[in-house]
Amino acid sequence: MSRTAPGVIIAGTGSYTPSRIVTNEELSTSVETSDEWISSRTGIRERRLADDGEVTSTMGAKAGKAAMESANLKPEQIDLIVVATLSPDMTFPSTASLIQHQLGLRMVTSFDISAACSGFIYALEVVSNMMRSGAYHHALVIGSEKISPILDWSDRGTCVLFGDGAGAVVLTKTEDITCGVIDSYTGNDGSRPELLCLPGGGSAIPTSMESLAHREHYLKMNGREIFKIAVRWMEQSAIIMLERHGLSPEDISLIIPHQANLRIIDALARSIKIPREKFFVNLDRYGNTSAASIPIALHEARQKDCIQSGDYVLLVAFGAGLTWGSTLIKWH
Repeated sequence: MSRTAPGVIIAGTGSYTPSRIVTNEELSTSVETSDEWISSRTGIRERRLADDGEVTSTMGAKAGKAAMESANLKPEQIDLIVVATLSPDMTFPSTASLIQHQLGLRMVTSFDISAACSGFIYALEVVSNMMRSGAYHHALVIGSEKISPILDWSDRGTCVLFGDGAGAVVLTKTEDITCGVIDSYTGNDGSRPELLCLPGGGSAIPTSMESLAHREHYLKMNGREIFKIAVRWMEQSAIIMLERHGLSPEDISLIIPHQANLRIIDALARSIKIPREKFFVNLDRYGNTSAASIPIALHEARQKDCIQSGDYVLLVAFGAGLTWGSTLIKWH
């Protein structure tokens, strides 16, 4: 892509995860599973679950506030906010609108992106290109999810996988076009939505006594099929990004993948021939937080000094839709 437009850097990061920790052992008291069964198949050992008073917007606002503080920006300096989520507070208005008010931002452009676990990468692509138009200087991009209410807690195939939380970044325009968010690649195949979906509650299956009785308002997933497709498209997303920019696997300092399953991450490392130690992983503590997983991991990677100036960082994700994508960043 052309880099004649202004550059866009990540000026700050932040995250928020609920205080309530639910271990595999605790889950095994309510559903037929065990720590060994969950950890050996997924790599997950615990997850965070939001309390009744916490919702997607309040968690996102806390992550956004932390990101603004990290970037040394005041609320009045933010002129765009985009939230990636599959678990909005309500169908409308947008969660971004609610967070805009909670953070005391000006009446700036605010909207949500629905691309499930790929949502944060979709949001980075949209927002960075909006900023290159020259209309925006500082943008808040948030991934926030409260997935626990839409989980069937009797289904061990899904309830053990997910957690709640939020992550955020501040994007800032810069005249330096050699660093920052270099490029994004995204894609979608809508031919098999049933592989990972929430059937009820929309216009196709409105809420009714029948839809409730058929448990249509819980997340449904074909884990075996999703695993195979996720590995394939995350691999392609990573390879496409490297080839676009003439980079070799050795040029990448850190990969932050969507935190869904350790087996997926291990398979991805083998397929793209990048050493496993270059992958940042925290799913053992948080599980799959969907659109929040990459920004939470990115914030933790910064906290642990895993990213240095000049490093190439690759983000890669896959989610319901089916969606996928990658983002290449050269750290400033």
